[in-house]
Amino acid sequence: MIEIRRALKEDPHQLQKIGRSTFLETFVDSNTEQNMNNYLEEAFSLEKLITELSDESSQFYFATLQNRVIGYLKINIGHAQTELKDADALEIERIYVSKDFHGKKVGQLLYEKAIDIANKLNVAYVWLGVWEKNSRAISFYQKNGFVEFDKHIFTLGNEEQTDMMMKKKL
Repeated sequence: MIEIRRALKEDPHQLQKIGRSTFLETFVDSNTEQNMNNYLEEAFSLEKLITELSDESSQFYFATLQNRVIGYLKINIGHAQTELKDADALEIERIYVSKDFHGKKVGQLLYEKAIDIANKLNVAYVWLGVWEKNSRAISFYQKNGFVEFDKHIFTLGNEEQTDMMMKKKL
Protein backbone atom coordinates (compact mmCIF):
# COMPACT_ATOMS: atom_id res chain seq x y z
CA MET A 1 0.00 0.00 0.00
CA ILE A 2 1.25 3.48 -0.89
CA GLU A 3 1.73 5.72 2.13
CA ILE A 4 2.21 9.48 2.28
CA ARG A 5 4.50 10.77 5.01
CA ARG A 6 6.04 14.12 5.76
CA ALA A 7 9.72 14.45 4.93
CA LEU A 8 11.73 15.42 7.99
CA LYS A 9 14.90 17.45 8.53
CA GLU A 10 16.74 14.12 8.67
CA ASP A 11 15.66 13.24 5.10
CA PRO A 12 17.70 15.50 2.79
CA HIS A 13 19.54 12.60 1.14
CA GLN A 14 16.31 10.76 0.31
CA LEU A 15 14.77 14.00 -0.94
CA GLN A 16 17.81 14.73 -3.09
CA LYS A 17 17.71 11.24 -4.60
CA ILE A 18 13.99 11.26 -5.50
CA GLY A 19 14.10 14.91 -6.57
CA ARG A 20 17.00 14.48 -8.95
CA SER A 21 15.84 11.17 -10.40
CA THR A 22 12.25 12.22 -11.08
CA PHE A 23 13.22 15.61 -12.54
CA LEU A 24 15.73 13.90 -14.82
CA GLU A 25 13.19 11.26 -15.91
CA THR A 26 10.61 13.95 -16.66
CA PHE A 27 12.73 16.45 -18.57
CA VAL A 28 15.92 14.79 -19.87
CA ASP A 29 14.54 14.34 -23.40
CA SER A 30 13.57 18.02 -23.69
CA ASN A 31 16.70 19.78 -22.40
CA THR A 32 20.45 19.82 -22.92
CA GLU A 33 22.63 17.72 -20.65
CA GLN A 34 24.47 20.84 -19.45
CA ASN A 35 21.25 22.66 -18.53
CA MET A 36 19.92 19.59 -16.73
CA ASN A 37 23.15 19.11 -14.77
CA ASN A 38 23.29 22.78 -13.78
CA TYR A 39 19.68 22.76 -12.60
CA LEU A 40 20.02 19.50 -10.68
CA GLU A 41 23.15 20.75 -8.89
CA GLU A 42 21.50 24.03 -7.94
CA ALA A 43 17.92 22.99 -7.14
CA PHE A 44 18.80 19.74 -5.37
CA SER A 45 22.00 20.59 -3.53
CA LEU A 46 22.06 19.19 0.00
CA GLU A 47 22.52 22.68 1.42
CA LYS A 48 19.43 23.99 -0.35
CA LEU A 49 17.31 20.97 0.63
CA ILE A 50 18.38 21.21 4.28
CA THR A 51 17.36 24.88 4.29
CA GLU A 52 14.02 24.11 2.64
CA LEU A 53 13.30 21.22 5.03
CA SER A 54 13.93 23.62 7.93
CA ASP A 55 11.53 26.28 6.64
CA GLU A 56 8.11 25.97 8.31
CA SER A 57 6.51 27.66 5.27
CA SER A 58 7.55 24.79 3.00
CA GLN A 59 6.61 21.17 3.46
CA PHE A 60 7.70 18.04 1.64
CA TYR A 61 5.86 14.73 1.60
CA PHE A 62 7.11 11.38 0.35
CA ALA A 63 4.98 8.75 -1.34
CA THR A 64 6.40 5.42 -0.22
CA LEU A 65 5.77 1.81 -1.11
CA GLN A 66 7.33 -0.76 1.21
CA ASN A 67 9.61 1.96 2.64
CA ARG A 68 10.86 2.93 -0.84
CA VAL A 69 10.34 6.58 -1.82
CA ILE A 70 8.53 6.57 -5.18
CA GLY A 71 7.40 10.20 -5.40
CA TYR A 72 7.18 13.46 -3.53
CA LEU A 73 5.26 16.68 -3.05
CA LYS A 74 6.49 20.15 -2.14
CA ILE A 75 4.05 22.82 -0.98
CA ASN A 76 4.67 26.43 0.04
CA ILE A 77 2.72 29.04 1.96
CA GLY A 78 3.45 32.66 2.80
CA HIS A 79 6.94 33.92 1.98
CA ALA A 80 8.07 30.53 0.64
CA GLN A 81 5.78 30.76 -2.40
CA THR A 82 7.83 31.18 -5.56
CA GLU A 83 5.68 33.90 -7.17
CA LEU A 84 2.42 35.13 -5.71
CA LYS A 85 3.24 35.12 -1.98
CA ASP A 86 -0.48 35.42 -1.22
CA ALA A 87 -1.32 34.73 2.43
CA ASP A 88 -4.64 33.28 1.27
CA ALA A 89 -3.07 30.70 -1.07
CA LEU A 90 -1.05 27.51 -1.06
CA GLU A 91 1.44 26.74 -3.84
CA ILE A 92 2.06 23.24 -5.10
CA GLU A 93 5.65 23.69 -6.22
CA ARG A 94 6.34 20.07 -7.11
CA ILE A 95 4.59 16.76 -7.55
CA TYR A 96 6.92 14.18 -9.05
CA VAL A 97 6.53 10.42 -9.29
CA SER A 98 9.05 7.83 -10.47
CA LYS A 99 8.24 6.72 -14.03
CA ASP A 100 7.74 3.12 -12.90
CA PHE A 101 4.74 4.32 -10.89
CA HIS A 102 3.06 6.60 -13.44
CA GLY A 103 -0.59 5.71 -13.88
CA LYS A 104 -0.83 4.12 -10.43
CA LYS A 105 -2.54 7.08 -8.68
CA VAL A 106 0.60 8.13 -6.76
CA GLY A 107 0.42 11.67 -8.10
CA GLN A 108 -3.26 11.81 -7.20
CA LEU A 109 -2.50 10.77 -3.60
CA LEU A 110 0.16 13.49 -3.32
CA TYR A 111 -2.19 16.03 -4.87
CA GLU A 112 -4.96 15.06 -2.42
CA LYS A 113 -2.52 15.57 0.46
CA ALA A 114 -1.86 19.11 -0.77
CA ILE A 115 -5.57 19.86 -1.04
CA ASP A 116 -6.20 18.42 2.42
CA ILE A 117 -3.53 20.73 3.89
CA ALA A 118 -4.93 23.71 1.94
CA ASN A 119 -8.39 23.02 3.34
CA LYS A 120 -7.03 22.74 6.89
CA LEU A 121 -5.26 26.08 6.42
CA ASN A 122 -8.52 27.50 5.08
CA VAL A 123 -6.86 29.19 2.08
CA ALA A 124 -8.98 30.49 -0.77
CA TYR A 125 -7.10 28.77 -3.57
CA VAL A 126 -4.19 26.54 -4.60
CA TRP A 127 -1.87 27.54 -7.43
CA LEU A 128 1.09 26.12 -9.34
CA GLY A 129 3.31 26.56 -12.36
CA VAL A 130 3.66 23.83 -14.99
CA TRP A 131 5.83 23.82 -18.11
CA GLU A 132 3.68 24.55 -21.16
CA LYS A 133 5.13 21.49 -22.95
CA ASN A 134 4.35 19.08 -20.08
CA SER A 135 0.99 17.95 -21.46
CA ARG A 136 0.72 15.01 -19.03
CA ALA A 137 0.92 17.32 -16.01
CA ILE A 138 -1.36 19.95 -17.55
CA SER A 139 -3.99 17.30 -18.22
CA PHE A 140 -3.65 16.00 -14.64
CA TYR A 141 -4.22 19.45 -13.16
CA GLN A 142 -7.11 20.27 -15.51
CA LYS A 143 -8.76 16.98 -14.55
CA ASN A 144 -8.46 18.12 -10.93
CA GLY A 145 -10.18 21.46 -11.60
CA PHE A 146 -7.26 23.83 -12.21
CA VAL A 147 -7.51 26.62 -14.78
CA GLU A 148 -4.78 28.72 -16.36
CA PHE A 149 -4.58 32.31 -15.12
CA ASP A 150 -1.14 33.57 -16.21
CA LYS A 151 2.30 32.59 -17.50
CA HIS A 152 5.80 33.06 -16.12
CA ILE A 153 9.36 32.31 -17.17
CA PHE A 154 11.22 29.37 -15.65
CA THR A 155 14.97 29.36 -16.24
CA LEU A 156 16.65 26.00 -16.73
CA GLY A 157 20.38 26.50 -17.10
CA ASN A 158 20.75 29.04 -19.89
CA GLU A 159 17.29 28.48 -21.38
CA GLU A 160 14.12 30.39 -20.58
CA GLN A 161 10.97 28.26 -20.67
CA THR A 162 7.35 29.30 -20.28
CA ASP A 163 5.30 27.88 -17.43
CA MET A 164 1.53 28.09 -17.33
CA MET A 165 0.31 29.31 -13.97
CA MET A 166 -2.82 27.47 -12.91
CA LYS A 167 -5.10 27.75 -9.91
CA LYS A 168 -8.04 26.09 -8.26
CA LYS A 169 -10.44 27.90 -5.97
CA LEU A 170 -11.38 25.99 -2.84
